[in-house]
Amino acid sequence: MGNMVNHNGNILPGTALLVHASSRGLRYGDGLFDTGKVRDGHLELWPLHFERLYAGLQTLHFSVPPDFTVDFLQREVLELVKRNNHVRLGRIRINVFRDEDQKLNYIIESFALEQDFSPIDAPGLSLGIFPHGRKAIDAYSSLKSNNYLIYLMGAAWAKAEGWGECLILNSFERIADAGIHNVFALKGNTLLTPPLSEGGIAGVMRRYLISQASAWGWTIHEMPLSVLDLEQADEVFLTNALAGMRFVRQLGKLTYGRETARVLYQHLIQSLKG
Repeated sequence: MGNMVNHNGNILPGTALLVHASSRGLRYGDGLFDTGKVRDGHLELWPLHFERLYAGLQTLHFSVPPDFTVDFLQREVLELVKRNNHVRLGRIRINVFRDEDQKLNYIIESFALEQDFSPIDAPGLSLGIFPHGRKAIDAYSSLKSNNYLIYLMGAAWAKAEGWGECLILNSFERIADAGIHNVFALKGNTLLTPPLSEGGIAGVMRRYLISQASAWGWTIHEMPLSVLDLEQADEVFLTNALAGMRFVRQLGKLTYGRETARVLYQHLIQSLKG
């Protein structure tokens, strides 16, 4: 039997038809989504995920019901996770959108997750630079929006070209982020990452790492980064909520190590696992 989904509080088969043809979410991408991880019945970094989602709903002027709270949504997610037997380790996806009457709707999905974090000895990613689009910088560029076209096209291009991931540039030819990750460069003991004003999505793992890294002995600088800045970095790695950190082994023809990032990775995993 396939996974069940939660549609506006109703647990339904994943094959159920949920969206009307006139839905604004379907027609215009009028909504947001969030993805996260559940481990042993615990939603990892859940307050940060909800804060990002709620802030995005306010930015898009959603009329949010008063009972749509962090605790309410957590209960809804965990109920579905339990029904789908994904309590030990799973991936969740929450899609919030407006229907034809501009009311808030939500769909929660859960999926089995094969591994907790990216293995520390996993092969590093190879990076290409997506050539066919540039990320706009505006009030909406940091949102995890249903308008996700540039990232979909970036992923398709990277796969076709044989890259493990791709960098997404902004309209000034600087780094915004990557297809499904935020971008960090290491120079000595200093972490460099583009500020959200450069057009990247406000990643939860990015936010968590920035908040914790100084306590682990690293200096953090949010600053605009060019491709040249990445090429001159000692090491490069990527972050997202599911993998934690992914090491980069190659950008174009340039290769990197991972000695310093490996130590940071160990701090991150220990912190998340408590």
